[in-house]
Amino acid sequence: MARQAVSFTEGEVGLQLYRMSLPMVWGLLATMSFNAVDTFFVAQLGSDPLAAMSFTFPVVMVVTSLGIGLGAGTSSVIARLLGRGCDDDAHRVATDTLLLSALLALVVMAIGWLAMDPVFRLLGADSGLLPLIRQYMGVWYLSVPGIVMPMALSAVLRASGHASVAGGLMLASAICNALLDPLLIFGLGPLPALGIAGAAWATVLTRWVFLLAALWYVARRLHMLSLPRLSSCPDSWRQVLHIGLPAMGTNMIIPAASGITVALVASHGVDAVAGYGVAVRIEPVVLIMFYALSSVIGPFLGQNMTETHRHRQRQALAAVSRFCLLSGLLLALLLGLLGQTLAGWFSDSAEVVAIASRYLLLVPISYGCYGLVMCVNASFNGLGMPLPAMAVSLLRVLVLYLPLALLGQWLWGVYGLFAATATANVLAALVGYQWLRRRLLVAA
Repeated sequence: MARQAVSFTEGEVGLQLYRMSLPMVWGLLATMSFNAVDTFFVAQLGSDPLAAMSFTFPVVMVVTSLGIGLGAGTSSVIARLLGRGCDDDAHRVATDTLLLSALLALVVMAIGWLAMDPVFRLLGADSGLLPLIRQYMGVWYLSVPGIVMPMALSAVLRASGHASVAGGLMLASAICNALLDPLLIFGLGPLPALGIAGAAWATVLTRWVFLLAALWYVARRLHMLSLPRLSSCPDSWRQVLHIGLPAMGTNMIIPAASGITVALVASHGVDAVAGYGVAVRIEPVVLIMFYALSSVIGPFLGQNMTETHRHRQRQALAAVSRFCLLSGLLLALLLGLLGQTLAGWFSDSAEVVAIASRYLLLVPISYGCYGLVMCVNASFNGLGMPLPAMAVSLLRVLVLYLPLALLGQWLWGVYGLFAATATANVLAALVGYQWLRRRLLVAA
C-alpha cells in the first residue's frame, strides 16, 4: 500500500521544522562523516596520503554539488506539485528525474577519468602526490552514480514528508563506510591492505548499497516511480533544471572557491595543505544542523505557496534566523576551545595541527551567518526562484571572498585566507536575509 505524502501546511511552524530537520541531522551527520572518517584512517598512512586526499576535496565537492543541485530542483518541483494536490504529476517528475540523474552520473564519470591529471595539476598537486591521487580517484569515480542518484531520491523523500527515511538510509550507509574503511585500507585476514585506494573502495561499495536501498523504498513503498516515458521527460527535466541548473551552479561555486583556496594554501607547503584538509573535513560535520535545516526549508516553503499559507513562510524565516545565529555562537565557542584537540585526532604533526586549529578558531565565528546563507539559498530554490540564490552565492564567493582572500594572504599569510572566509560569510548573510525577507513581505 502506498504511503501518502505528508502535508507541511498545518501545525506549529517551529515544531514542524524541528521534526523535519531532526532525522536529517543524523542522516547528514553520518553522510558528512564519510570524509572525516576517510581522512582519519588515511592520516594514519602519513602526511603525503593525507595531502593527496586534501587535493581531492574540491573535485569530490563538485560532484556532490551536482547531486545537491539536481536534488534542489527535484525537491522544489515535487513539493509545489504536492502542495497543489497534483500527485500524479509529482510521481512522473520523480521518475523522469531519476533517469536524468543516471545520465548525468555517467557523463561525470567519463570526464573525471579523462581529465584526472590536468585537473589535479591545476589544483597545485606536484608529481610526487599525483600517483596517490590517481589511486584514490581512479576508484572513487565509480561511486558517482551512488552519489548523484540517491540525492535525487532523497529529494523525493524530503518533498513528500519522509525525511526520516532519507536520514535513516544516510545513517546506515555511513556506518557501513566506517566499518569498511579500516578493513580495506589496512587489510585484515584475507583482505589485502589497499592503502588510500581502500578508502575509495569503501565509498564505492557503500554508495551503491545506499542507491539500491533508496530506489527500493521510493519505488516499492511510496510507489512514486514507474517506467520512464520519453514523451514526458523534456517537460519534467525543464521544470527540474529550471531550479536545478542554477542550484548546481550555486553549489559548484563553493568547491570552485575551495579549489582556489587549496591552490593558495599549497604555496605554504604540504603541511599547510594537510592542515587545511583536516579542518575542512571537520567543518561539514559541525555544520550538520544547518545542512539539515536547509534541506527541509525549501520543501516547507514550496508546499506553503498558496495565499492562505503565506504567513507560515514568514514564520519559518524568523524561526530559521534565530536558530542559525544562536547555534552559530555556540559552535564558535566550542571550536575555539576544542579545535586543537580535534585536529590532533587526525595528525601528530605540530604544523598540521597548528594550521587546522587556527582555521577552527577563526572561521567558526561566522558559522551562524553561513548557516543562514544556506537556508536563504534553499528558501529561494523552494520558492521557485533560483537566480537570487545564485546571486547570493556569487556575492559571497566571487565578490567578497576572493578579493578578501588575496588581500588577507598578502597581509597575514595562510591565516588571512581564514579571516576572509569569516568576513565573506557575515556580509553575504546580511544581504541574503534582507533580500528574502523583502520577497516574502511583497508576496504577502
